[in-house]
Amino acid sequence: MSIKDLPYKNKGNLIEGPVRDHLVRLSLPMVWALLAVISVQLVDTFFIAMLGIHELAGISFTFPVTMLISHLVFGLNVAMSSVVSRLIGEKRIDDAKRVTLHGVALAFTVSSIIALISYCLLDTVFYALGADENTMPVVRDYMPVWLISSALLAIPVNGNSAVRATGDTYLPSLVMISIAFINLALAPVMIFGLLGFPRLEVFGAALATLVSYMCGTVFGLYVLVVKKNFIPHDGLHLDKFKDSLKRLAVIAIPAGITNIIGPATSAIVVAILAMQGQAAVAAFGVVTRVEAFSLIFVIALALGMAPIVGQNWGAGLYGRVHEAIKLAIIFNFIWSFLMAVLFGLFAQEIGIMFSDDLEVIAYVTLFFWMVPVTYGFGNLVFGWSSAFNAMGEPQRAFYMIATKSLILTIPAVYIGSHFYGVPGVFMALALVNVISGVYFHASS
Repeated sequence: MSIKDLPYKNKGNLIEGPVRDHLVRLSLPMVWALLAVISVQLVDTFFIAMLGIHELAGISFTFPVTMLISHLVFGLNVAMSSVVSRLIGEKRIDDAKRVTLHGVALAFTVSSIIALISYCLLDTVFYALGADENTMPVVRDYMPVWLISSALLAIPVNGNSAVRATGDTYLPSLVMISIAFINLALAPVMIFGLLGFPRLEVFGAALATLVSYMCGTVFGLYVLVVKKNFIPHDGLHLDKFKDSLKRLAVIAIPAGITNIIGPATSAIVVAILAMQGQAAVAAFGVVTRVEAFSLIFVIALALGMAPIVGQNWGAGLYGRVHEAIKLAIIFNFIWSFLMAVLFGLFAQEIGIMFSDDLEVIAYVTLFFWMVPVTYGFGNLVFGWSSAFNAMGEPQRAFYMIATKSLILTIPAVYIGSHFYGVPGVFMALALVNVISGVYFHASS
């Protein structure tokens, strides 16, 4: 089988046709998919905030940990997209299908193991982050159910990565959007006990997430197996599992380590902010969820760019690779500028939307006045690292992310907090965005 034989051959071949058209076609559906992904936790945050500041602070402690776990498994997503797209570029479709099968199974297994370990270390981790007896009950209500959800989600997310590598981002986006709508419908019902359902509060938020992820798993498998026929039907190919594992691990291990650096850094920032008080932690929980919207278009570009870069890199068409990266950078700055303007204009309103605590509102407002103006520079690091992963060069992506987070962000945030408190933390985050973005773009 060759790329010409794919049922979506008019869309799956990314080594021909205008690069700009491919980038737009692949990226736009991902905007809606990412909106859906982000909305799951944002919806939970919005409704949980109505329960009170203790609940909001408690759920804010979970964000770095849930991000850490999600991003650790995300290394496999990156590997799946990179390996499958390059195999398609090399016209090895049967091998791409086999790697997809093994990759999805591996993702579920790894996610389940991580979830079990995380559950066993739950109290130890969150007490280390600064949670106390007021916030730990919230953590214990939310995290165990969420951990089960995370293992299930690994199946459709990794399947979606393989489908995107073929040049189709539409159906993977529908899978994620369905998850978001189901969660949106169930969250208020389960949190507040509507329609005769018992009032479960924070536990209800986690349960709504679990049900929505279960549905997403079914939808994702249907797309992968039935709609796209991208799983081999002639057996499990266990004799080639070692080859699949080797191909995926070369990307997944460094990409996984790279992806957990950001959430781990965020967890350290939360621990530093915890020394400034509960309001600072609650505010950071709000801004990290809301600012994720500023990354939507950028991440969509990176996800849309990855199969283009992968297929053309596999085919040896390096000029098209550079063209895709250049276009993505231009779009990044346009989008980041628009987000900075919107966040700056509506900073206080965003704070009021999530809390009636004056200190929380003040911190949220200050953050959106200081940090978003630097998003365009900070996003350059993410864009270049995504491109290098797609090329099969994860070590360069690791160097970029590790330098920005470990060498620059953590010391800068600590120094800023020590001398200027919460404003110093926000100032540090802004400066690191500019310095790292300019340096790595110039050296790439």
